[in-house]
Amino acid sequence: MDIILQTPRLYLRRFTTADTNLVFQLNSDETVLKYLHEELLRDEAHALEILQKIILPQYNNNLGRWAVHLKENDEFIGWCGLKFRPEINETDLGYRFKQTAWGKGYASEAASHTLNYAFSKLDLMEVTGRAHIENLASLAILEKIGMTYVCDEIVDDCPVKTFIARKESYKPVI
Repeated sequence: MDIILQTPRLYLRRFTTADTNLVFQLNSDETVLKYLHEELLRDEAHALEILQKIILPQYNNNLGRWAVHLKENDEFIGWCGLKFRPEINETDLGYRFKQTAWGKGYASEAASHTLNYAFSKLDLMEVTGRAHIENLASLAILEKIGMTYVCDEIVDDCPVKTFIARKESYKPVI
């Protein structure tokens, strides 16, 4: 298991193709995807395709969406991580969690540690975070972890609020 980082309650690790079922479970819940521009996964073959074409290639850049597990019982609860988007030349902080993990502070904990990792270990200069304008919980996370609101935009056909964190001015909240 390739653990990227640990928090007080969580560990974040690289996905492998053996995690196809975990990705399928997460991305076939329409409530989890409510504010996203993504389609529900049809089956595990579709989940494997997402892993192979989208998630795993990011690891070549030491970035990626990492599987998030509870330390206490190894339960998979979602993902969090960094993704380089060459079409807009930015590194994006993202997170997605199962409904059973909502409201427990896991997303804030994982996102905060990921942002700190971006600046302290990867030496990134800037990280962007976005959430749908109606996704109040996700917007609260971006604010809580110390990102600064920049503007409202339409990205990937979604109305979003955009936040930025810059290495030179970021103050870790972990």
